Amino acid sequence: MNEPLPPSFTKPFLFLFQTSYCKLRALLVCLFFYVQFGLSQEAIPKISLSYENRPVSEVLQLIEEASGLPFYYVEQWLGEKTISGSFDNASVPVILESIFKDTPINFYVLDGQRVILTRNTIIYDELPGGFFGRKDSIAMVERTEKRTTVVNPVFYNENRTSTTRKLETVRIGKADPDNSAQSFLLQGYVRNKNTGEPLQDLTILVKGRGIGAVTDANGFYSIRLPAGQNVLRTSSMGIQGSEREVVIYNNGTLDFELEESLELLEEVVVEADAAKNVEEATTGTTQIVSEESKNIPLVLGERDILRVATTLPGITTAGEGAAGYNVRGGKTDQNLILLDDAVIYNPSHFFGIFQALNPYTTKGVDIYKGNIPAEYGGRLSSVFDIETKDGNVEKFAGEASIGPVTANIALEIPLKKEKSSLVVGGRGAYSDWILRSLDDEQLSNSTASFYDGIVKFNSNINENNDIRATGYYSRDAFSITSDSLFNYSNRGFSLRWDHKFNEKNTGSLIAANSQYRFNIDFDGESNNDFGLGYKIDETELKLKLRYLPNDKHTFTYGLAAKYYGVDPGSIEPEGSNSIIQPVAIPRESAIESAVYLSDEYQISDKLLFDLGLRYSFFASLGATEKRTYADGLPRSEGTLIAAEAVDGGDVIATYGGPEIRASARYFLGPDLSVKASFNSGYQFIHTLSNNTTVSPIDTWKLSDNNIEPQTGNQYSLGFYKNLKENEYEISLEGYYKTSKNVLDFKTGAQLLLNQTIETEVLQGNGRAYGVEFLIRKDKGKLNGWLGYTYSRSLIQFDSEFSEERINNGEFFPSNFDKPHDISLVANYKFTRRYSLSANFVYQTGRPVTYPIGTYQFNNSEFVFYSNRNEFRIPDYYRLDLGINIEGNHRIKKFAHSFWTISVYNVLGRNNPYSVFFVTEEGEVKALQSSIFAIPIPSITYNFKF
Repeated sequence: MNEPLPPSFTKPFLFLFQTSYCKLRALLVCLFFYVQFGLSQEAIPKISLSYENRPVSEVLQLIEEASGLPFYYVEQWLGEKTISGSFDNASVPVILESIFKDTPINFYVLDGQRVILTRNTIIYDELPGGFFGRKDSIAMVERTEKRTTVVNPVFYNENRTSTTRKLETVRIGKADPDNSAQSFLLQGYVRNKNTGEPLQDLTILVKGRGIGAVTDANGFYSIRLPAGQNVLRTSSMGIQGSEREVVIYNNGTLDFELEESLELLEEVVVEADAAKNVEEATTGTTQIVSEESKNIPLVLGERDILRVATTLPGITTAGEGAAGYNVRGGKTDQNLILLDDAVIYNPSHFFGIFQALNPYTTKGVDIYKGNIPAEYGGRLSSVFDIETKDGNVEKFAGEASIGPVTANIALEIPLKKEKSSLVVGGRGAYSDWILRSLDDEQLSNSTASFYDGIVKFNSNINENNDIRATGYYSRDAFSITSDSLFNYSNRGFSLRWDHKFNEKNTGSLIAANSQYRFNIDFDGESNNDFGLGYKIDETELKLKLRYLPNDKHTFTYGLAAKYYGVDPGSIEPEGSNSIIQPVAIPRESAIESAVYLSDEYQISDKLLFDLGLRYSFFASLGATEKRTYADGLPRSEGTLIAAEAVDGGDVIATYGGPEIRASARYFLGPDLSVKASFNSGYQFIHTLSNNTTVSPIDTWKLSDNNIEPQTGNQYSLGFYKNLKENEYEISLEGYYKTSKNVLDFKTGAQLLLNQTIETEVLQGNGRAYGVEFLIRKDKGKLNGWLGYTYSRSLIQFDSEFSEERINNGEFFPSNFDKPHDISLVANYKFTRRYSLSANFVYQTGRPVTYPIGTYQFNNSEFVFYSNRNEFRIPDYYRLDLGINIEGNHRIKKFAHSFWTISVYNVLGRNNPYSVFFVTEEGEVKALQSSIFAIPIPSITYNFKF
């Protein structure tokens, strides 16, 4: 029933208490409330009723008929939601509490004779406690044609300026008479209105209040707002800024859908990133957006976010053209590289020169090299969490490029307008002519090709559910000699379901599968043709949950389970005349699982903790052979005492334990903070390699009863400062790492197709420490960064047996120990269309083992080598230059173009890739191999439509 309110209820009883004489009038108001609403309440009837899948309006009519109480409300408030329920001899207020529990609707029973519904607001029959003790209080009045209500008092600053233009007003939450809080939690998701994809690092500021928030990778934000009226302002690069008036009564949610902008709002993005750098609790985090690689001159004009990462402090490679990344003195196998939650074992093409990711389908990467969040596990050094773009849900779009080595294309195809879309990306190489130009006779006579493809589906089912599925495949094939063909491939698939349970709880369910394999086909002149293969496969299921109970705590928790299957290697004869005998190393299997919980705890405005605990468990499984060696003797075929066959599924060995992830941030000033962290972890999988750098034929080995998992601890301390209104970002961070059971090989080890691999490897200790400095400028015509790292990476292999001891058991430099590392990246914009870029790198030469003499034994001459890694190759430095030319920015233009003209290694520096030794006429000579010993020019054309 929609009847007008009775005159007795709509009498003017709202007053503004701002002078002393108003207090007398307030007493009269109290008396009025007491008489009108307190003493006149009559017994409210109890009723019985049952309803199933009925609209709320129909249920209210049933209550009216059963109780005789008329209802007053606005029909549009109720929406189209259907409800079910059953009550036996229950009072009307009890029934209404159940109906409106999760809605913004409040109710008030007037005189025991009628029911008034209000939206967001609440009707008081007494003034709030302390009402007369506050200054500048205003009782807000909201009026509609069918109601007049008194809502929570909102306290305003005398100097507050009013909004000068009409803004959209949104009311959040449901007023609660038992809640006297002066501020409430607002949270939600921000998406691109055109594409539907989450907007990361978007800034949300509260006008005039000096508070704000930044969205995370899923577009999620959480902010604490004072009760009452607030004006929210959003800003981000490439997204139109917006303002919205929010009147908040209680905790609630508000999602944003924002339009794209053709202007590059670089300053907004910088402020967001800079604030995040100073304000977040975690140490050693880096975020790279794919667009950042557009203006950085890299080899052969290829965009490469992983190569951009190596220009930042603490992340290096073993050398030019080397695959794999060494993060804070860690081995290359200690990095967890994820593409939309699926593990990528080898993220590089073409001997490590290119990344195996399409730059036009890649959104960005979050790199954790200090305090790794508790949700990640299985690696000791870092996490590279790479995210693929969501497709455009509004219109067909795409981007492509043509360069001297590769051609790239990415298409965004809407499937259901505003709901779902598909991203399809592909890339192929035509690179043989590059090999022929390299300053290496062996490589110049080689051939190589690669390709990769990716497909991603994203669907916004409704406001509470999103689904994303990604499929990825890459393949390389190359021939360094005329008789051998090598090929390796990555495969990844992931399915993710994001669900919002309610205003405080969200979660994600993730299933992922990854595979890496390589093959060698040998076709020789003799009857020894063969095919050799290796494969590792893993399948993982993860549940990630987030709970925000209040503005002080943010809980993230979950569990994960992973199954490994490793085929360590097999060799098969090729052709009927081959004399090669087939060999197959038994398959390895294992499970790895974990449960974790973390809490971001805001102690005060200055002090923030991020505390996490993860418990990991690993079990090595059959069917395989469990080998046992004699105690007190080095492992060898001669000390093998038992080889027991283990049935499939039976446990061979188990490992596990707690992992601590703790960090803290303290504000020393408004834009100056200090952070500290401690990180511990387990790693149950290792790489086997006797190369200085990562090779495509490196194999992965699971821990078992003979090879223990790696463990590590890291301590970090850093200072972070922003200058000149966030124009400059400065950070100084130090770290100290220790690790155990680091794997290395014995001299002359045979690692491939070795069933007793544990007899060829050693496990020792690692130690790394360093200081990282970064100054970054992102505003103005000149922008870029300067990074410097001083670091040491040392390892130790000590044993009571001389054959298991390296360098007399002392710590010595690892293969990737390079104490000094300087990177300068700069871009100068002459106009919006023309810019000049430069990239300079200097690194200390990496360690190497030299022959230092010869000796005679049994009438034969042998070379005597130095201690391992006692010397260094020459220092490395390189300068790259590039000119970037953007097309015009006409809105109605079909495609927007971008030209990159660059020269890699402008100085023609002959940087050594490796040093090797040959004996000529009884004399040992040192030779060096370089990848790019001359300037390499390139022109790349990019276009976007």
